[in-house]
Amino acid sequence: MRSSPFKKVLVANRGEIALRVICACKELGIRTVAVYSEADRYSLHVRFADEAICIGPAKSTRSYLDIPAVISAAEITDADALHPGYGFLSENARFADVCEVSGIRFIGPSPEVIRLMGVKERARAAMKAAGVPILPGSDGVLETCDEALEVAERIGYPLIIKASAGGGGRGMRIVNGAADMPAQFAQARQEAQAAFGCPDVYLEKYIQAPRHIEFQVLADGQGHVEVLGERECTIQRRHQKLIEESPSPSLRPELRSRVSATLREAVKAVGYTNAGTVEFLMDEAGDLYFIEVNARIQVEHPVTEMVTGLDLVKAQILIAAGCPLSEVLDGPVTFSGHSIECRINAEHPETFAPSPGRITALNLPGGIGVRVDTAAYVDGVISPFYDSLVAKLVTKGRDRLEAVRRMQRALEMFVVEGIHTSIPLQRRILADPDFLSGDFDTNFIKRFGPAAGGNAARS
Repeated sequence: MRSSPFKKVLVANRGEIALRVICACKELGIRTVAVYSEADRYSLHVRFADEAICIGPAKSTRSYLDIPAVISAAEITDADALHPGYGFLSENARFADVCEVSGIRFIGPSPEVIRLMGVKERARAAMKAAGVPILPGSDGVLETCDEALEVAERIGYPLIIKASAGGGGRGMRIVNGAADMPAQFAQARQEAQAAFGCPDVYLEKYIQAPRHIEFQVLADGQGHVEVLGERECTIQRRHQKLIEESPSPSLRPELRSRVSATLREAVKAVGYTNAGTVEFLMDEAGDLYFIEVNARIQVEHPVTEMVTGLDLVKAQILIAAGCPLSEVLDGPVTFSGHSIECRINAEHPETFAPSPGRITALNLPGGIGVRVDTAAYVDGVISPFYDSLVAKLVTKGRDRLEAVRRMQRALEMFVVEGIHTSIPLQRRILADPDFLSGDFDTNFIKRFGPAAGGNAARS
């Protein structure tokens, strides 16, 4: 990898992902600017950036989601590029537009591609046209319940109603029969409007016991695409991922090769650049069906880094600077071993109630094959205003069994006091015989109590 021509990158995020971007920039010799809310004044991303600027009060709509405030910070500090991380403004096409108009390079896909991928039924149509397998469903947005009933009669029940502009489980409703449709259709539209400001919904065939598998892609501005394997993201609670791993223990090598080849052509066809993730559901027969594209870096990107040896955030920055993939990757991509990630969240492990507060003691595990991405520290505060993620604990082994055993050991040695965390739940999952054998689907978490359940997960 060569050094980036960017002189200064503004990191438009907070927490561990902001630190992750700052680390990548330091290794590329790029100065960084942190933005922060008043609640994050003492956060580590503020401490370790070269410059920091407060952009507003704790409420995210008045700070991290405030486009004029973020752009002003970039202009005041003379940043020539901006990395959005994940969440917040990372998939906001208007924000990417404003960056480009302001002469600030947005480190991510083009505004046009973000806009296309952000409308789920349009992304679905684009992937279908490119030959990617999709679930049977409506051909576009459904305006009325009668239209939904017509589609349902054609493809059969059960079905799932999904918000066109949504994700994370909001605006989703499972429909088991025609009698359920009117109420579920109305509720899905209401949820979609409340969550995303858009009531549009569409229908898909519902897989009752799926696995959730996603493929990592990198694409440069010269038409070159690399598919960096897949991640298994099936262990979820209420549509939110808890544990991810790479490679998937359930994917057939032949299917991996076939889907990877199809994705290379599909990513080219839609003009995608930079890093992205294409998400699929696997049905009971082991076949994959497209769900959506996440036009950004994913929370779980470290497991792909562990098995490929690549730095995906550096790759994002270099691609945005115009480097071809041949220089970014510096040779053929090779895969080795197995990696697992646990998202350590500030929540009660049995009731799942949020547990913000001050960390009074902290021990981070280490040793061979263990990585911890975190912005937590002793006396640091897990704020009630933002995501509950405390840390990402990642292990790598020569095979899945060694990666699992390292994760079990690392979870045992991971100590966080002053708040509740998900560590006890994840230790139980890692000891479960079905998890150990790789025999699970998105309903797996239900065995750990009713609070852990909910509709079969999709995100």
